[in-house]
Parts: sequence; C-alpha cells; structure tokens
Amino acid sequence: MSGDRIFVATSTFSAEGPSPRAALESSGIPFETNPLGRRLKPEDIVQLCAEATGIVAGVEPYTAEVLKQLPQLKVISRVGVGTDAIDKDAAADRGIVIRNTPDVVVQPVAELAIAMIFDLCRHLSSHTAEFRAHRWTKHTGTLVAGKTLGIVGLGRIGRRTAELAGVLGLEVIAADPAPDRAWAEAKGVRLLELESLLAEADIVSLHLAPNADTPFRLDADKIQLMKRGARLINLARGNLIDEAALADALEDGHIAGAGLDVFSSEPYAGPLCDAPNVVLTPHVATLTRESREEMEYQAVRNLVEVLQR
Repeated sequence: MSGDRIFVATSTFSAEGPSPRAALESSGIPFETNPLGRRLKPEDIVQLCAEATGIVAGVEPYTAEVLKQLPQLKVISRVGVGTDAIDKDAAADRGIVIRNTPDVVVQPVAELAIAMIFDLCRHLSSHTAEFRAHRWTKHTGTLVAGKTLGIVGLGRIGRRTAELAGVLGLEVIAADPAPDRAWAEAKGVRLLELESLLAEADIVSLHLAPNADTPFRLDADKIQLMKRGARLINLARGNLIDEAALADALEDGHIAGAGLDVFSSEPYAGPLCDAPNVVLTPHVATLTRESREEMEYQAVRNLVEVLQR
C-alpha cells in the first residue's frame, strides 16, 4: 500500500451520505477529490490523476491516450455499472484493474422504468404541463394492468423490472441473446425472438448492456415492427435508439409515447425535447440518495481491496 494515492473523479462525492468518505479515510491511503465541481475532461484527468494509483471514477473518459499518461495507475473503480468510458484493451495492456458496482443500480433503475410506464399510460407529465399553461385539459389514459411488457435484455435490471411488472398485472415477454431460461420459466416470462417481441408488446423497455458481439440498435425498420400505439422506454444506453427515427414515429403516432433517461449525446437538446408525448429525464435512473451513497461506498471498498492485495 505504500506509495498509493487515490483520486476521486466524481464531482459530488459523499454528497448523499458520509460512508464513502469515511471508508476512504479509514483506509489510511492519501486521497484527493475533484476540485472542479463538474465532469472531468481528458486533460483534467491527466493533470489531476498524474500520481494516482487508484481512481474512483464516474463517466469521464479514460481513453488509451489518457491512460498512457497515468503511469502509476493500478485500478479504476467505477461508481455505477457502465464501463463504456474506459478503453478496456488499453487498460488490460497496462495491467489496470477495472471494478464497478452492478448490484446497487438494479432497484432504482427498475423503479424508474415502472414509473415511466405509469407516466406514459396515464399522461402524468402531460397533464402537469397543461396545468402549468393554465389549461384544464384531459387526456384519456390506458390501464397498465393487462398490458404486455416486452423487455429487451434480461440482465439484473431487466429481471428486476420483470418481477415488479408481474406484480402490477402486466404480462411480461422478453428477448435476450443468452437468456436464463430457468429463471424465465420460474417467473412466468415468455421468451421470444426480438422481432416477435416488438410486434407483440404494448410497451417495450430496453435493458441491454453494450455487446460488441451482438450489437443492437432500434432503428426506423425495427420501430416499424412495433405495434402502432406502443410505448418505448430506454434506461440503458442512448445509442440503442435512432433518436431521429423515434421522433418521426412519435410525430406520426406509430409510437404513442416514449420514456428516455439516456441519449446518444449528453446533455441532450434534440427534437425529442419538443415532443409532447415523451417523458425525459437527464440520466438519473440510479440517482437516489440511498443508491448513490451505496454505489460510492462500494466503489471505494472495491478500489481499496485491489490496492491492499
């Protein structure tokens, strides 16, 4: 452990509770925190992490060029599940260990998926917007119970979303490149090929992780396979959806509504911002007080564990 130094790259570290900082302090390893109050750019990382052997990371970019300029680095411990921002090949070449916190994100993301289903079906956001414009306007909703929810991606989050949906009376169907058939059978989830799921589901919820071997993108052709009047939710990755094609489908009514928390470019300021039949949140699916504190705490523990081997 001698000579180790930790840098905390996230901009709001320990803001939701004391346990992450307490875990760092109790490790006895010197540490510094992000002094800029924002997401770090590549040049910031190089400057601030030059002597770091461990980084508690957010979604800032750890490209091959950045990693090359961090000669002391031994471990990147991600607060959250996604590691897309890390060049994994470059990290492996340099012997840098990558850790994340996949279990903590499951409940908050699944809960937001369910919240978006209710919002889209009962027009909660639309009615609020009407009130703010001082209009008493009523939009007819649709029941959630009895609808068919198609989950694309049966990882931890997809499975938890399916469990919550089943309790609410939705029929759940799912598509996954390598499904857990025993789990699906036990939970009453019907497994389908993607095209069949898109054609049958009243609501499609995307929960796929990035996979270079089986890439997925909901483009204009796939959107047209969906039921007319279906609803779409994406809490996974922004690049899973062709946003321009979705905007067109929302405008012509082929898609009745969409709930999106992730976008191809963030902050997002595209045409979906002006669509009346969408619910948009700024990449906050995991952002609850409880989950944020626990993710940061686990990220610190993961990092310290690697450095103390």
